[in-house]
Amino acid sequence: MISVAEARAALFALAPDLGDETVPLAEAAGRVLSAPVAARRDQPPFAASAMDGYALKGVEADEHAQFKVIGEAAAGHGFEGRVGAGQAVRIFTGAPVPEGADFVVIQEDTSRAGDVITLISAPGSGSNIRPAAGDFAAGTVLDAPRLLRAADIALLAAMNVDRVTVRRKPVVALISTGDELVMPGEAPGPDQIIVSNTFGLAALLEAAGCTARMLPIARDTRDSLRTVFDLARGADLIVTIGGASVGDHDLVADVAAELGMEQSFYKVAMRPGKPLMAGRLGDTPMVGLPGNPVSAMVCGHVFVLPMLRAALGLGASAPEARSAPLAHPLPENGPREHYMRAKIGPQGLDVADNQDSSLLTVLARADALVIRPPHDPARAAGDVVRYLPL
Repeated sequence: MISVAEARAALFALAPDLGDETVPLAEAAGRVLSAPVAARRDQPPFAASAMDGYALKGVEADEHAQFKVIGEAAAGHGFEGRVGAGQAVRIFTGAPVPEGADFVVIQEDTSRAGDVITLISAPGSGSNIRPAAGDFAAGTVLDAPRLLRAADIALLAAMNVDRVTVRRKPVVALISTGDELVMPGEAPGPDQIIVSNTFGLAALLEAAGCTARMLPIARDTRDSLRTVFDLARGADLIVTIGGASVGDHDLVADVAAELGMEQSFYKVAMRPGKPLMAGRLGDTPMVGLPGNPVSAMVCGHVFVLPMLRAALGLGASAPEARSAPLAHPLPENGPREHYMRAKIGPQGLDVADNQDSSLLTVLARADALVIRPPHDPARAAGDVVRYLPL
């Protein structure tokens, strides 16, 4: 068996080369920007009013001073004239500040009678004007790689960028194996269960910006496995679930080897998830996950997502762990790194009593995986431990 860190390093070495594509900005949210983008204009492109009020010369903005209103400036409709001494232009938020003005008096500090305003309060020291290029200037660069969030999309739109170069979405083929499995909604036989792993992993991968292809269930025969492997052609990563152990009906490793897979490793010193396998099937990396539902999902978080983040150009690193106190004691850990389902509460991390790898209800209630290193000593309530948020 190899360690979790060694297995993750091997998976980073197998990470697929995805290449880039150009997409409309409206389709870029959640994608990874792979080439820097430069702003095509200043923002704002002109000095703009930050308030509703009156634009005038700041040296004249004294309490009780009076001004003649000579026009109006609104967003999208600037005032074309020039503001002279003793003059003001009615202005609204976002409108260009007219030539000759360098100060906006907010409307609450004025009274108006016809075309004359009077400053009824001493204006503050701020000009209430947003300077041209105060946010960014033409040529300002948004660096890559970068996972594009909603704020990034808004920024790129303001930069007048309508298309961006992004990393191509990884396509992941998901193959569940086993005669015991049927699809949700079907009527299972007396010895069958409903397949859940592919649905959970597909949701996990799609949320991380991947395209998941759920292939038909592969039965416990070599022909069925070969057929489903053939359907996985064109994927960037093949993920099998189940059949990777050493039982008489666990055929994934054998069939993959017959198809030319070069195995990178098999078995990891962790709980849950020990019977993890990885290699390369032709030009396509392949990861064989355990069949137990929780084992498969934990391995998805610990191994598959970091591998795909590396492929997307976001760095070859372990998932970011956080720290929090334990809400109750834990006994000494065994020889394998243990990822324990837990819930974060007011007293800290409440680790579930039953960590059986078949219990999806425990996983569904959890929002954290507490990380226990091999041979971690017994822990008391209040001890600070590392965990992965779910």
